[in-house]
Amino acid sequence: MPDVQMSARALAGLLGDWRGSDGAYRALSDRIQLLILDGRIPAGTRLPAERELATILQLSRTTVAAAYGRLRDRDFLRSVRGSGSIARLPGVRPVSTSLGEGPCLDFSKAAMPAISQVTAASVAAAEQLPRFLTGYDYDPVGIGELRAGIADRYTAAGLPTNEDQIMITLGALNAVGLVARSRIVRGDRTVIEMPSYPVAYDVLRTTGARLVPITVTTQSPDRTTGGWDVAMVEQAIERTSPALAYLMPDFHNPTGASMPADVRARICRVAARQGTMIVIDETTADLDIDRRTDFMPFAAYDEYGAEIVTIGSAGKTVWGGLRLGWVRADAATIDKLVAERAAYDLGTPVLEQLMLLELLPHLPEIIETRRSQLRETRDRLEVLLGSHFPDWTVPHIDGGLAVWVGLGAPLSSQLALAARSQGLVIAAGPRFGIDGAFERFLRVPITYGLDETERAIEALQRAWQAILRTPMPVTADLTPVI
Repeated sequence: MPDVQMSARALAGLLGDWRGSDGAYRALSDRIQLLILDGRIPAGTRLPAERELATILQLSRTTVAAAYGRLRDRDFLRSVRGSGSIARLPGVRPVSTSLGEGPCLDFSKAAMPAISQVTAASVAAAEQLPRFLTGYDYDPVGIGELRAGIADRYTAAGLPTNEDQIMITLGALNAVGLVARSRIVRGDRTVIEMPSYPVAYDVLRTTGARLVPITVTTQSPDRTTGGWDVAMVEQAIERTSPALAYLMPDFHNPTGASMPADVRARICRVAARQGTMIVIDETTADLDIDRRTDFMPFAAYDEYGAEIVTIGSAGKTVWGGLRLGWVRADAATIDKLVAERAAYDLGTPVLEQLMLLELLPHLPEIIETRRSQLRETRDRLEVLLGSHFPDWTVPHIDGGLAVWVGLGAPLSSQLALAARSQGLVIAAGPRFGIDGAFERFLRVPITYGLDETERAIEALQRAWQAILRTPMPVTADLTPVI
């Protein structure tokens, strides 16, 4: 039996303005397929019965049945006796379309390939491995030398830290889940930015948290203010007394915004007053291209005794395949997380920790290389978007991994689907929101090379022209959102 059943009303909310000119059942099946591919309908979810969906969408049951049948033919639905229609992802396989003469481009991920130093670090780590092979098995907290090295980086950045305040995890997402499970009781309120990193929504939902969204926008043109309405954040925390608040204050994903110092301090103050744990995701904090202001780690702005847990990762700077993250918190919280961890995993691989230990001394030059790569692609992408899509709003970002582009109309899901027919996989804006929000936006990564970026924008232009030739009816206000 599936774990989750989606109501007809919930699916209708995700569908948004789905109707096109290609027949109702085809348009409906295409939109549901995109929602499954995007993860907005998780695999294993039971879709509403045909009659219920037909009623709420004001369609004939025959139309819904035909849409479901088309999805089954494409292997995105399976029928289970007694359980109805279950969403599924077809077996792992390349996308069947191509882009020009090259392979399909996957721009759904904002991640860079491995830095060149990874190979040498892996060899050096293997040479160090023998000293850990005797009397060293599961590692729930992390190698002391690595924890000390990471602690030293925090200290140098303005946040005094010792190795007892560091725990090594299986990536940043593992850390978010571990902290959330240790803190949240089903039904607890949790503040989260909107838009935000979509997998963070999923992790927090698995704990049974009731999400309290706060809006983040792109930065002001002069880049002197961030995208957070501090009064709204304070009000959300004061009114709901959340158990936890998950925030990304540096080069926020996907908007690229950075939180001003005074906003950081005010959030610390209200969180301390309400007893809210602040979980700070700093996985992109090192990816500064040309930000005018230097910020210390978020926790360095706390003068009020707030409970702050900071999460970092090697995935964005070194390589996503190096599945290592860490938690920085007070020693008592680290002890609690170590105890909590035993129920979910038994520790972090020693060899990968040794690789990161080898790379730590080289992080300054690695980060500088990443900044140069991101700057080159960002600058070129701004030119391409400006020339190919003069009516779109393209904010100038000063760091991070992607640009949060304003389309001026709620067409993101339709554009993402049309882009697949041009050989480009890209995540629609609503993937970064809750319940279908952000149809006016598209996240475009700056993590690819110039050639791939140019090919992707050309594919996006062809897809945009295609949907403008056969636009869906739009009932929402089309005033551009800045």
